[in-house]
Amino acid sequence: MAGKHIWKLVLSALIVAFSVSYLIPLKDRDFSEYLRENSDSEAFYTLLERAETQVEEGSVQSIYLGLKNIATEERLDLSEHFPDIRLDPSLYNLDKKNKILLTELKKRSEAKLKRGLDIAGGISVTLQVDPAELENIQAGERREKLSKAIQIIEDRINTYGVSEPVVREVGEDRIEVQIPDLNTKDNPDLLDNIKKPARLDFREVHLTARPGIDPKPLGYTAMTMVRDTAQGEYEETLYIKNIPALTGKYVTKAVPVQNELGGFEVSLTFDDEGKDRFGAITTKLAGIGRLAIVLDGKLTSAPNVQSAILDGRAELTGNYTQLEAIEQANILNNPLEFSLEIAELYEVGPTLATDSINSALFAAKVGVVCITIFMLIYYMVGGVIALASVLLNIAIVLGILASFDAALTLPGIAGIILTVGMAVDANILIFERIREELRAGKSLKAALTGGFQKVFSTIFDANVTTLLVSVVMLSYGTGPVKGFGLTLAIGVVTTVFCALIISKMLLELVIETDALKKFAMLSIVKNPKADFLKYRAPAFAISWTIVLIGISGVYLKKDSIFGIDFTGGDEVILSFDERIDTTDILAYAEQNDLGEVTAQYITPLGADIEILKVQTPFEQGATVAQALQSGFPAANLDIQGENKIGPTVGDEIKFNAAMSIGISLALILLYIAFRFEIGYGIGAIVATIHDILLTIGVFVLVPGHQFTAPMIAAILLIVGYSLNDTIVVFDRIREELQMRPTSKLKEVINIAINAVISRSLLTSITTLLAAGSLLIFGTGVINDIAFTFTIGILTGTFSSIFIASPVFFWWHKGDRRSVETSHDVAPEYEWQAGSKASE
Repeated sequence: MAGKHIWKLVLSALIVAFSVSYLIPLKDRDFSEYLRENSDSEAFYTLLERAETQVEEGSVQSIYLGLKNIATEERLDLSEHFPDIRLDPSLYNLDKKNKILLTELKKRSEAKLKRGLDIAGGISVTLQVDPAELENIQAGERREKLSKAIQIIEDRINTYGVSEPVVREVGEDRIEVQIPDLNTKDNPDLLDNIKKPARLDFREVHLTARPGIDPKPLGYTAMTMVRDTAQGEYEETLYIKNIPALTGKYVTKAVPVQNELGGFEVSLTFDDEGKDRFGAITTKLAGIGRLAIVLDGKLTSAPNVQSAILDGRAELTGNYTQLEAIEQANILNNPLEFSLEIAELYEVGPTLATDSINSALFAAKVGVVCITIFMLIYYMVGGVIALASVLLNIAIVLGILASFDAALTLPGIAGIILTVGMAVDANILIFERIREELRAGKSLKAALTGGFQKVFSTIFDANVTTLLVSVVMLSYGTGPVKGFGLTLAIGVVTTVFCALIISKMLLELVIETDALKKFAMLSIVKNPKADFLKYRAPAFAISWTIVLIGISGVYLKKDSIFGIDFTGGDEVILSFDERIDTTDILAYAEQNDLGEVTAQYITPLGADIEILKVQTPFEQGATVAQALQSGFPAANLDIQGENKIGPTVGDEIKFNAAMSIGISLALILLYIAFRFEIGYGIGAIVATIHDILLTIGVFVLVPGHQFTAPMIAAILLIVGYSLNDTIVVFDRIREELQMRPTSKLKEVINIAINAVISRSLLTSITTLLAAGSLLIFGTGVINDIAFTFTIGILTGTFSSIFIASPVFFWWHKGDRRSVETSHDVAPEYEWQAGSKASE
């Protein structure tokens, strides 16, 4: 094996191994069984049996809490039974040590890739604002403060944008938080981290007076902090000034850092006013006093001030573990204005009906089988290589997502679907280029080299534009927009890697070893010579007419096209004697025209009963509840409560989604203008806007569809697909302009479209196989997403030919000279290099 293959093989193996390591285990393992398998200590087995007994008796809720309580009561160091897990040697606090160990063991026993609320459910907590803190506040200001608190809580939970929590207003002073694939039995501190106000004060310590010795000075309060050392814990009580010298509102950034001794701290950066205030107080205390750090009313540390600190930075040193430092920095970056108390706590089932989940899984399997059969029949050996490359691509994407502790939700799945589409498309581009080289009379090895040389710029530019979109979504988006952006960004990088490294390596191996002597493949279109631009005017007019009709439909139906995710609504809590499948509830609501209805089962923590939660449009809760009581009399449904709920897709998410698309289009215009020419950029932007508007219009015009939260991901999916299609066509136009210096612009555009029409049709067929299977076999919101994506596939293929290319043609008024004079930098191909060498 040649050296050029060895490094590719090693690199590919390392990346795949890294990714797969993050995917194992694929499913959660029983915690007790995992502990038994990973400890050979008989003493620990005895502790574990005691914890299991406590769970069976109901005195504790989980093995995790049972072991934690036993270790706390008897002052045991559980790490002695797991010598392979290395903890921070500077950690002396036994409770912290056991908590970190058990948390790590629990994490190792669980599947790395979590499932979202829509697929697996999770926990639901309703947080109540202290009424005293909302007194004398006007209703408008109260709503504003509650909206800000909702965003802060989501930021705390959704650090990377991939956990997809639900955070929304309930009533006038409560916030509902749903977190996927978690429970409070094994994560008891989770809710504390969510609801902490994160009030940070820097206060002076009295220079001379000490509690227990001196009387309390006026304006000071005695506060105690716990110090953790190798000799054990000890308490120190100090007189702390009541009025802070500086508060956390001046902190612009908090970052967890490791100090010289290996411990962890939180590094703070102040704004300009904070820098001046901190400089003043440290100058005052330099060499003579201490500055207390008080967090949420608790004294965490009181370091001596050695000298004035004038650079606007400070460190919080509170004997943090790494996890605590990360959590503390996250909380300080997102401080709440008021305290919150837990009003209700539930375990919740998946928001998608079981039938929807099962049908989606079945549809996905059908789609994969159809694509596999198609690729194998059409490309034969090439199809095997393409499928191997795509499967490795998916494994790498999922592994990287797992390394981010991502929760796999519908928006994330949409990003993976687009990644699969891009990966298949990249391989089709490669194979079609090799076909062209073979038709030109080249040998198989030469055709492989030439094909990859010419396809590189196409794959590079198509994926860079999509990467720009994903980076903007990741930077400016929130909620499902941010999660989709991260998934797509990872997918773009892995697609380029798998296409240009893995696929090329596999092809080189089978060709250079003579395992493949002939690259056989079918042909869907042979030597097409259609005059596509001949139909540009009617095609343009018809499609934009549909767009205008669709926009009119959006306006006319504006009060009914948005679902509860966007508008909020009523929430009815029902008890029951006989459980009704959520699929039956949704079907009954549809049959009886009850409007949009969602149903979810919840279980109060510590209770053995389930409660049915039904969400409806505003003022429809009682009506729907009565209808369900009539439709399912055996269930004996009884109304236990009713609330008004806010939207899960708030104004900020909608604004950020629109802003993300706007900024993305601007960046794409700049990139294409730099890499190609401004006319190409204008064509790409117009085509993308056309595809978004046409898809939304058709979606609204077809009865029975409403915009829900997952639809944001479906629309973003179309942006990526449309751009990919358009760049492929434009890259070929750019190439043909150089290869045909005497041809007219119209002729060149037609030749370019004819050259890539086979690729466009093949890509559309493969992606339609996936989307079509979801459309046929999927139900509920899965069907809506598939319907939207199916429209997007068709419009994307159409617009790259009949919108983007004609706009480019019209921009230059049909004159190729304006294309050539407006962009001096152009790619050079091997035929140019050869001609220059012969001159």
